[in-house]
Amino acid sequence: MQTRNASSSLPNPHSFYIPVHVTALDKAAFDRQKAIPPFTSFLAVVTGGSADIELNGERIRLSAGHIVCSDSSADICLPRSPKLQGVWIEYTVISGNSRPFSPLNDALPVRSCPLHISTLAVQLLNCWSQPEQRKPFALQFLFTELLTELYNSAAEYIEPQAQWIDRVLHYIESHYNEDLTREQAAGLAGVTPEHFSRAFRKLTGQTFNEYITLLRIRKAQQRILTGAPNLSTLALEVGYSEGTYLSRKFKQVVGVSPSAYHRKSKSVVSLNFNHTASLHALEVIPRLGVYSAWMESLQPVPSRKKLPDEGTRSAGLYERLSSARPDVIISYSLPDNSKQLLSVAPVIEIPFMQMDWREQFRLIAEVTGRQPQAEAWLSLYDWHCHQANQLLDRRIGDRGTAMVLELGAETAYCFSSSYGRGTQILYHDLGFRPPLGLVAEGLLDKGYLELAFHDIARYPADHIFITSSRESAEALKPLQSFLHPVEQPPANDSSGGRIYFLNQPGMFYGFDPLSSEAQLKVLMQALTS
Repeated sequence: MQTRNASSSLPNPHSFYIPVHVTALDKAAFDRQKAIPPFTSFLAVVTGGSADIELNGERIRLSAGHIVCSDSSADICLPRSPKLQGVWIEYTVISGNSRPFSPLNDALPVRSCPLHISTLAVQLLNCWSQPEQRKPFALQFLFTELLTELYNSAAEYIEPQAQWIDRVLHYIESHYNEDLTREQAAGLAGVTPEHFSRAFRKLTGQTFNEYITLLRIRKAQQRILTGAPNLSTLALEVGYSEGTYLSRKFKQVVGVSPSAYHRKSKSVVSLNFNHTASLHALEVIPRLGVYSAWMESLQPVPSRKKLPDEGTRSAGLYERLSSARPDVIISYSLPDNSKQLLSVAPVIEIPFMQMDWREQFRLIAEVTGRQPQAEAWLSLYDWHCHQANQLLDRRIGDRGTAMVLELGAETAYCFSSSYGRGTQILYHDLGFRPPLGLVAEGLLDKGYLELAFHDIARYPADHIFITSSRESAEALKPLQSFLHPVEQPPANDSSGGRIYFLNQPGMFYGFDPLSSEAQLKVLMQALTS
């Protein structure tokens, strides 16, 4: 008996949910004026029609598929008309050890719900209105099932705003040139249009319509920078029916007309050191840019002109770019969270590994209006390659196979021409070939391969270039067994199996005109020394 009494004194950890009033939604406004049992929470499940309600002083549009969940302290004003059909449910919560609270009220007060929840609510209303003596627990069973389904759907529904905002922004990015409405976007997010508008503006700093307009104008700017069609065709491309309307919106956002924007000298920000180098090769000094250590070794750069090499993750990047007020931003393809740059300037995203450095250089030249300078630069570079090939023809004849190794602490990396490291010159400009073993391992598709030191010998090459110095390579003990046997002088005059220490890891990290020009010189010095 003592044990039983001790147990009964413990607080009850359970909560119980009891319906106290269920009625049709279009009658709820009248029923609320009557004396009804006290309740702690309510549910409104909309099954048809549409109408405005007021919830805590805010006007909200409800339609079929919406639910409202809140506690009894909420100030709600329902329409006294049949425009809104559904079920109104008041229930009380009895809690053994805490204040009466429904977990359904943790979610947004207004949200969408699956169709089967509407069906359950209607069944509950019928059971309330027409109780059956033979089914004394039917009402409680239906109410418990309804609460359970609502809770489960809410758990699926409640996702961080950043997640559904990303989903909506991705959809807008793919459909910006179509007739998009706030209601469509809210449906995609699974929230009410009113909540969507508040959250969207909070997270993007713009209304839905402002964002659509800005995105369309940024797309128009990108097309102008990379060879746009005539104004009427451009308008249709970005979602406007007339060129004159595009021109008016363009001037509102950019400050100048499309034709004036096309003619003006552009201020540029570069978010990657390869593109910064391309700009310098064109004699365009970016307003802000990322610089490699090798570039800074050639010419120091004032700190006010430099950006850290951290991409869009850099703290304070958005503020610095906004202050710089560039006409265009150039970068490799950016992650989704970089969409905040949309409000700063159009972003020319260059796909990584899909364009060689010449194609990237020409695109940047087109964006900055420096195509003649780019072609002159490339013509001179090609002349240097021609001279280099004539010299190699005399010195080594058939080029054979070659690989470039970048040494890590425990492994080495080899590269295809899409990753640079000098292979864009060896394979494209000088006629060398990657070892067939590396090609079979997927080098050309992957862009690079990571090799254990003891596996390097499995991929023999006639010429092996190591971007670091001999001393740093010798310090790696696991590499000793590979270096010394291969370094033995060959029995004949062939150049097979030669290792070259380039001692320029920073230079060979670049994949741009300036780096390629310097890499060509270093490679030729190694090959002809």
